[in-house]
Amino acid sequence: MASTRKSFIFIFTVLINLVISHAFTGTYGVNYGRIADNIPHPESVVTLMKASKIMNTRIFDADHEVLKAFKGSGIEIMIGLGNEFLTDISINEDRAMDWVKENVEPFVPGTRIVGIAVGNEILGGGNQELWEVLLPAVKNVHNALVRLNLADKVKVSSPHSAAVFQISYPPSAGEFKESVLPYMKPLLDFFSQIKSPFYINTYPFLAYISDPEHIDLNYALFKKNPGVYDQKTKLHYDNMFEAQIDASYAALEKAGFEKMEVIVSETGWASHGDPNEAAATLANARTYNMNLRKRLLKKKGTPYRPKMVVKAYVFAMFNENLKPGPTSERNFGLFKADGSVSYSIGFTGLVPSSATSVFSLKLMYAISAAALVLIVSL
Repeated sequence: MASTRKSFIFIFTVLINLVISHAFTGTYGVNYGRIADNIPHPESVVTLMKASKIMNTRIFDADHEVLKAFKGSGIEIMIGLGNEFLTDISINEDRAMDWVKENVEPFVPGTRIVGIAVGNEILGGGNQELWEVLLPAVKNVHNALVRLNLADKVKVSSPHSAAVFQISYPPSAGEFKESVLPYMKPLLDFFSQIKSPFYINTYPFLAYISDPEHIDLNYALFKKNPGVYDQKTKLHYDNMFEAQIDASYAALEKAGFEKMEVIVSETGWASHGDPNEAAATLANARTYNMNLRKRLLKKKGTPYRPKMVVKAYVFAMFNENLKPGPTSERNFGLFKADGSVSYSIGFTGLVPSSATSVFSLKLMYAISAAALVLIVSL
């Protein structure tokens, strides 16, 4: 009887793997923003991510309802410590410890919290007071993790925007702003010590709409184009995404951190926008995200760092109807508010858009239900 049960469990595992496949290990993730009043409940989001084989996600806070929903899912999650907490955390080690005890310790290891983003797009931003407190906040959070024996599993980081760069074209010219360097170098030095990567939010979409006369749309969308030749490195780039990553590597190298890994913490393309955002179309969003996904699944490096596999969190999981700013800000979602796909790039929605999707979901649920019944009866 025991051997029959083991055989069945093995067969069941194989069947499930055939249906839901394996995770995109270490290359593809999605930002799960929640500035909306009409998106699915966190439990449904977990179901949606697993059905779409999304096994890495990033949230911008440490919402307990979300963290509970991800328990046992196997999905790796990076949580966020908001900019509004940085000053307090930076001057108060006990406050940092309280935050970690409240928002990390109770949920691990059941919920696979793998990182804490301390602040978002601080350096180069408008609030220079936060530039001063970023590193002390990072250190206090890390030290709290060390004291709780969590630092080996939960890495501390801080994502940056393109505003940290003085120049990023051509890629080899990538360099941090002089005003940023006094804050960036000590931060990078600490991240180097604790082996944290450099996170960058990079958007070919934003670069293109800011200068459509001089940037080839096909270059931004991973489509066939003449590309860009970097005279210094003698390297050719056929897409802006890789060029922007290599500009980050060049800037890190000039700052003395040539061995630090770059991970893209945000990238995406809006499917709808204002009149001055003409490139924000459903077709372009689908093209960018489809080609990006294909690119990441190859598990390859960039022209300048061919051995450093590119990893990225796509922005975003859903269209977020309450986000302020231009129309494009509310239309970056891979999925609509009802859980259906915004456009087809190979994902399955909670609300299937085709008979094939219905069949796939029904098959997965049928296998799961039948297997549970048989396991109980054995």
